[in-house]
Amino acid sequence: MGVYTEQVVPRVINVACGLGEAGRLRERVCAGLAGEVVEIGFGSGHNVPYYPAAVTGVDAVEPSDVGWKLAARRLEGARVPVRRSGLDGQRLPFPDGGHDAALSTWTLCTIPDADAALRELRRVLKPGGTLHFVEHGLAPDPSVRGWQYRLEPLQKRLFGGCHLTRPVADMLRAAGFTLAEVDIFYEKGAPKALGADTLGVAVSP
Repeated sequence: MGVYTEQVVPRVINVACGLGEAGRLRERVCAGLAGEVVEIGFGSGHNVPYYPAAVTGVDAVEPSDVGWKLAARRLEGARVPVRRSGLDGQRLPFPDGGHDAALSTWTLCTIPDADAALRELRRVLKPGGTLHFVEHGLAPDPSVRGWQYRLEPLQKRLFGGCHLTRPVADMLRAAGFTLAEVDIFYEKGAPKALGADTLGVAVSP
């Protein structure tokens, strides 16, 4: 990875992921988390203030050292233990069925092999465990999708490989999850092509 990817992108994402509707959506997606949680794409810890009291611990999976350093202030105020426990969401260093829940916020769009990451999350979740997610994804409207496909190459270069056109709900089903809740919408204040989100809860068999 180059200097831009290693040093600049984590700082840009740290700022961008704290703007607009992000806080409200993080609060919404974290609601209902409980027990031992694995969070992939922990980033700079924007979700930390929204962990419910029922969470007993978080295994944070984050490849960026810069992102982890930027999380320091939020970690100081964490109400639950947060451990940096892995670097790659595609290869989780945890035993089968050891976690009660998982969390992914705007992460599956950047993981190179998102299908592998979903299979790994399913593996480490207990039967009936839940994956709480909010992700950039394919827009519901064909006209917006056209713009997403046009903009995606630039988006990937500027934001660490971020895809705009992944069909999140379909990917979850293909990985063996059952969708208990799903909401596809456009973020308020964001261009539709960049702000098409899929938010919900998926259940592991």
